[in-house]
Amino acid sequence: MNAERMAEMVNDIANFFAAEPDRSAAVNGVCDHLRKFWEPRMRRQIIAYVRDHGAAGMSELARAGVEKLATIDPAAAAKTA
Repeated sequence: MNAERMAEMVNDIANFFAAEPDRSAAVNGVCDHLRKFWEPRMRRQIIAYVRDHGAAGMSELARAGVEKLATIDPAAAAKTA
């Protein structure tokens, strides 16, 4: 899938959780959604996009959710050749 489109999708997820007054809960919500509903290949791709492109086009909350995902999903965060 196109990485820029996936970044837009993560922004949409983050927009849903942006209403959460507790920032930590919002970040966890984004991360949990990605972990539960995105297939491993998509998780690897969005983590690589954030790592390689600095989360270009993503909101701060979306970026934080993906970065948290990278810390709890080491297989997805592993740099591929």
